[in-house]
Amino acid sequence: MQVCLQLGVSKADFYRAMTTFEGADKRLQLIYSNKKSLSFTDFAHSPSKLKATIAAVRKQFPDKRIVACMELHTYSSLSSNFLEQYAGTMDLADRSLVYFNPHAIELKGLPGITIEQVEKAFAKDGLKAYSDISLMLNDLKTIDGKNCVLLFLSSGNFAGTDLKALAEEILG
Repeated sequence: MQVCLQLGVSKADFYRAMTTFEGADKRLQLIYSNKKSLSFTDFAHSPSKLKATIAAVRKQFPDKRIVACMELHTYSSLSSNFLEQYAGTMDLADRSLVYFNPHAIELKGLPGITIEQVEKAFAKDGLKAYSDISLMLNDLKTIDGKNCVLLFLSSGNFAGTDLKALAEEILG
């Protein structure tokens, strides 16, 4: 508000505009909800952002199960040397799934990584990594969507998956 006032926007205009502001895209953006469950998408892809987003959701919804789906997508996150920085970042989620696309790694000219490397790097019991989006989606569709917060965390798009439709299918 202070910036807007400095730019000459009146308080009344500011408050009027704020009533329709929906927030920044993919910044803990609600994509589906019903009476018992919710789904968000978030741009969280770096280790610190991933950890902070899951912690914030855990704090806001302490009585719900958190299913966190993360996509390794950036140059750094797809680097085997960087992966170890993800250790502990998904600890507050009840179920953790991590997807990476080997073709994206190839296109970026990076050395390949393996499912085992990813699972070891995150250092979380029960975390499952996938290099095939269809396998991750099949596993995800088996969860009990009641009393759940489903998170999609990425700077990418999970291989073009319609996340809203997927959340509705799982949580609906």
